[in-house]
Amino acid sequence: MITLYNTLSRKKEVVQPKPEKKLNLFVCGITPYDYAHIGHARTYIVFDAFVRYLTTLGNRVFYLQNVTDIEDKIIKRAKEKNMSPRSLAKMFEKEYLKDMKALGITSVNQYARATEYIPEIISQIQRLEKKGYAYELAGDGVYYDILKFKEYGKLSRRTSQKAEDAISRIDDSVKKRNKGDFALWKISKEGEPKWKSPWGWGRPGWHIEDTAITEKYFGAQYDLHGGARDLIFPHHEAEIAQMEAISGKKPMARHWMHSGFLTVEGVKMSKSLGNFVTIKDFLKEHSVRVLRLLVLKAHYRSPIDYSPLLLVQTKRELERLDEFVDRLCEKSQTTNYKTQTKHKFKIQNSKLAFAKALADDFNTPKAIAVLFEVLTKGNTQMAKDALSLQDVKEILIFLKEVDGVFGFLSFKRKGNAIPTGVMKLAKEREEYRQSSQWEKADEMRKTLMEMGYEVEDTPEGPKLKKTS
Repeated sequence: MITLYNTLSRKKEVVQPKPEKKLNLFVCGITPYDYAHIGHARTYIVFDAFVRYLTTLGNRVFYLQNVTDIEDKIIKRAKEKNMSPRSLAKMFEKEYLKDMKALGITSVNQYARATEYIPEIISQIQRLEKKGYAYELAGDGVYYDILKFKEYGKLSRRTSQKAEDAISRIDDSVKKRNKGDFALWKISKEGEPKWKSPWGWGRPGWHIEDTAITEKYFGAQYDLHGGARDLIFPHHEAEIAQMEAISGKKPMARHWMHSGFLTVEGVKMSKSLGNFVTIKDFLKEHSVRVLRLLVLKAHYRSPIDYSPLLLVQTKRELERLDEFVDRLCEKSQTTNYKTQTKHKFKIQNSKLAFAKALADDFNTPKAIAVLFEVLTKGNTQMAKDALSLQDVKEILIFLKEVDGVFGFLSFKRKGNAIPTGVMKLAKEREEYRQSSQWEKADEMRKTLMEMGYEVEDTPEGPKLKKTS
C-alpha cells in the first residue's frame, strides 16, 4: 500500500491504482524561454524516480508533461534576441529535452506542446462562457471570474478575497471584474503569435493550456498531478477552477504532489543575483549521479539549499557508495572464498525497510539511509572476510533494484581497482588490529604505504586510497 501526502487534503492518503494497475500522472513542464536550471532538475528528477518506483511495483504509469511554448516571457525574450517566438521556444525546448536525457530522465511518456491544442483550448473557454464562469472584454480577451467558483482557493487555502492579493503573471488588465481574475484568451498585439478564435485573433492564457491538454489525454478526472511548490497558486488553483467548473466533477486530480523549493545558499536562484545554475553548467563540472543523489537524499516536499558544502558532502557519499559497489563487484568475481563462510547477511530485512520507506510518502532520504546501513554492515563483514559469495550476489541484486528507482549508482568496475594482493595485506593488518597486535599492524601500514596505498581505519572497516 502506497501513501502519498495530498496537497489538497493536507494529509497522507492511499494511492489506489485502477483495477488494471494503471495510473495517469500530469506534471507541469517548462516554459522554454531560457535554459533549464537545477531547480527544474530537482522537480523532474523527483518525478522520474517516483514513476520508476511505481513501475517497479507493477503499475503502468502514463506520465504526461506539457510544454508552455507560448507565453509572455517567450515573446519578450524573442524580441530581445531578434527571433520569432516560435523559433525561440523550439530552440529552448530542444535544449530542455537534451538536459532531461543527460539527467537520465526516461519516464515521461508524452511531452505536449500547448500550441498543438488550440482547438481544445477554445472548446474549454466556450464551455466556461456558456456556464457563466468566463466573460469577454472587447479588444482585451476572455477572463475567468473567480467569484463564480465558490471553492476557489481550496488548494492553496486562500479565500477568493485573499486570492485578489496576488495577480497571476501576465494578467494585469485594469478592466477585469476582480483583481484575481485570470486570462483564458488574450487578444494578440501587433507582431505577436496569434490564432483565430470566436473572440478575435489571439493566444491562450497560461492556465487553460494545461487543463485542455489533460482533458484530451485523461478526461475530466485523473490520478496524480505534480509540479513545483511555487505553482500551487495561482496556476494549479486556476486549473482546478477551470476543469471542475466545466465538468461539474471533483476532484480534478485525486492526488496533488508538490516538490519543495531549491535555493542557493539560502537565497532564491536568480540571474540578477548571479547564483543561477543551469543544468548544462552543472553537468560540465559534476556528474549527473551527484545531482540525482543530491536531490533524492532530501524528501521531495522539503526545501534543498544548494551550496558548495552540500555538493562536497554528496560527492563523498557517492564515493563511498562507488567504493562499496566496486568491492562487491570484485568479490563476486573471485573464487577465493573461505569454505567456512556461511550465508548470513539478511538482505531481505534491508529490502523490506527500503520498500517501507518509499511506500510512506516516497521517503527517499529514509530509503537512502537503508542503503548506507547496507554499506556499513557490508564493509564491516568484508573486512572480516565474513561475506559469502551468495551474500555478495544478493547485495548486488538489491543495489541494482535500488538503482532502478534512483539512478545514481554505478556497477562498472573502475580501472584503478585495488589489486587483490593489496586487499589481502589490508585484511591481514585488520586481523592484527582486532587482536591488538599494534606493532605488526603498524608494520603492515608502512608496507601498504610503500606499495602506494594509504589505509584509513573506519567503523565500517579499513578503507584504501591510492597515494601515487
